[in-house]
Amino acid sequence: MDEEIASAAARQGQWKHQYKALSLLAFQSFGVVYGDLSTSPLYVFKSALSGNLHNYSDETTIFGLLSLIFWTLTLVPLLKYVIIVLAADDNGEGGTFALYSLLCRHAKLSLLPNQQAADEELSTYYQLGTDRAPVSSPFKRFLEKHKKLRTCLLLFVLFGACMVIGDGILTPTISVLSALSGLQDPGTGGLGNGWVVFIACVVLVGLFALQHRGTHRVAFMFAPIVVLWLLSIGIIGLYNIIHWNPRICLALSPHYIVKFFKTTGRDGWIALGGVLLAVTGTEAMFADLGHFTAASIRLAFVGVIYPCLVLQYMGQAAFLSKNMSAVHDSFYLSIPRTVFWPMFVLASLAAIVGSQAIISATFSIVKQCLSLGCFPRVKVVHTSRWIYGQIYIPEINWILMVLCLAVTVGFRDVTVIGNAYGLACITVMFVTTWLMALIIIFVWQKNILLALLFLLFFGAIEGAYLSSSFIKVPQGGWTSIAFAFVFMFIMYVWHYGTRRKYLFDLQNKVSMKWILTLGPSLGIMRVPGIGLIYTELVTGVPAIFSHFVTNLPAFHQVLVFVCVKSVPVPYVPAEERYLIGRIGPRQYRMYRCIVRYGYKDVQKDDENFENHLVMSIAKFIQMEAEEAASSGSYESSNEGRMAVIHTTDATGTGLIMRDSNDSAAGTSLTRSSKSETLQSLQSIYEQESGGISRRRVRFQIEQEEQINPQVRDELSDLLEAKEAGVAYIIGHSYVKARKNSNLFKSFAINYAYSFLRKNCRGPSVTLHIPHISLIEVGMIYYV
Repeated sequence: MDEEIASAAARQGQWKHQYKALSLLAFQSFGVVYGDLSTSPLYVFKSALSGNLHNYSDETTIFGLLSLIFWTLTLVPLLKYVIIVLAADDNGEGGTFALYSLLCRHAKLSLLPNQQAADEELSTYYQLGTDRAPVSSPFKRFLEKHKKLRTCLLLFVLFGACMVIGDGILTPTISVLSALSGLQDPGTGGLGNGWVVFIACVVLVGLFALQHRGTHRVAFMFAPIVVLWLLSIGIIGLYNIIHWNPRICLALSPHYIVKFFKTTGRDGWIALGGVLLAVTGTEAMFADLGHFTAASIRLAFVGVIYPCLVLQYMGQAAFLSKNMSAVHDSFYLSIPRTVFWPMFVLASLAAIVGSQAIISATFSIVKQCLSLGCFPRVKVVHTSRWIYGQIYIPEINWILMVLCLAVTVGFRDVTVIGNAYGLACITVMFVTTWLMALIIIFVWQKNILLALLFLLFFGAIEGAYLSSSFIKVPQGGWTSIAFAFVFMFIMYVWHYGTRRKYLFDLQNKVSMKWILTLGPSLGIMRVPGIGLIYTELVTGVPAIFSHFVTNLPAFHQVLVFVCVKSVPVPYVPAEERYLIGRIGPRQYRMYRCIVRYGYKDVQKDDENFENHLVMSIAKFIQMEAEEAASSGSYESSNEGRMAVIHTTDATGTGLIMRDSNDSAAGTSLTRSSKSETLQSLQSIYEQESGGISRRRVRFQIEQEEQINPQVRDELSDLLEAKEAGVAYIIGHSYVKARKNSNLFKSFAINYAYSFLRKNCRGPSVTLHIPHISLIEVGMIYYV
């Protein structure tokens, strides 16, 4: 009996702990996920009633609009996203690229050129509980067979990503302008439109200037403000329902939607573009899933967001049904005068939070495009030491700020900006619907009829809103399309140029036969040290190697071909990041190292990279020797074989790692071949770089361990090379189109791609290569 009571108490304590953690996550999500969605009441009715619909100034129109808003909120955010889409996470990550990543892993749809079978062995490649055995179907084979369809799928995903970037421009503009529009209220002094625009610009500049501090501090600080804002608008909505028109509850019946369209006809259909603004920010629930859990986001939406927004829209509709002349600023005019200024301050702060969330999401989208090879190299800064994945991109931040200010000053009208904003949001939702249909077929492995049902139901709803938004393209809607096509052009040109460059490398690899004919010395002088040759190839020797030795017939005694690549998973565990292999016979001392990152991983300057690399190669040499011993022949080298090497410890390497200033280290295995002048230059460089000096370590072979003499010789060569120094060799490539290329290819490669390469960060910067050890090899690529 006592054991049962103790067990029940333990379960209850565990349940309380889980509930507390869930509640805390749900609370934090208000500051990150729901800022945009919660500020929609500021402008929905104003935008919906801005066109010819103001000619229908009667209760039936208002009731119909409210019914549309209620059912849109119920069907799209609640049914589609909260119940269905949140279940399609990629190892806890959400968003357009998470869906695309899932599809690429369950069907051969990826266009990333350097994928390997070893990538499928990653622990994050398949979700727990999913069947690893590929399920074949005619539809799947059809998509995998046609490269043009796979290209169209990537372009479709990129178009959705470009619209999210458009959201990053339009959301801060419309949110801040709408919040500050309360200053134009005649009852509070009534500032002119010019002053409101000026104040909005000052707020926007301040918002973007603070981005480098990171979102985690702002989100946690402003979560209480968003909660207070939601509770306040919910209570005010309830007050307006009771005070102005309790009959507004009848409008929840879909019958009023039918009456609305019968009365308004085409004008009512065009007004859908304004109704759509009630669900802007919905995609953030899925896109920001990585920072929270699906359960916490569901709890926050169902428990607070949904009821508060419904009450607010009902209250605003009740007010408008008796005050149709207040359409131009229905939100602020429906607020009781006694609480106007507190609500104005809350609205302004909530608008800033909503803007913060979408700006952070834009940084994340650009980072994911960068990982797919679809965006020029930019600086990515990790802003939080504790919260993984929160990043800041300076170049994108300032571009967004300039474009936000241009839209604010250029349009000055919330309705016009709302037309562009609505089109961007519904396009992203439409892309998600199509990708979800494919997820249902390929990932969830459900019947294709179920996917068609999902696609037809939600596609029809979103298609109606999309068609209405396209009607408003001349009235500002063109802005989001223009932004999307500009970013789309940049992404496609960069992806096209990068892919053509990779294919050139692939077709011009150095043949293994040529290397073998050179002998172990490779026909050149082998100088002390390790040479790290960076390449995008995961197999073979790149042309840059032959180009280098042709012009300078000397190379390092140990060569390592390093490939830093992205794989279609959100994160790669640190212990699975390195793949090590051998190139050629053992006496050649040539190795391959593949460093793998996920699309959410941030490549940081790893001061221990060289040490990790040496330990990984040493561990690979030991593993290979053990396998060779079991087969009975050490000389049989399994060329081309790659092994996952854990870099977290030195176990199994046969090496001892000590700090170089450790007095107990004893005598060094070898003496550094670096001259005193070079060592002095390196010390000066580290001091001037302003960074923390790298940890200096020295390796020794364990004396007590029984090691094969040939393995000991190979380890000795490796350590001798490490003591001599490490050089980083990277290609400084010039990409040009062939003379017989068509006009589009010539323009794309010779002008557009060349311009982007010259004005983005160099590969040595993004790979965090120390400049004092860098050797660049110039080479022209005719693609």
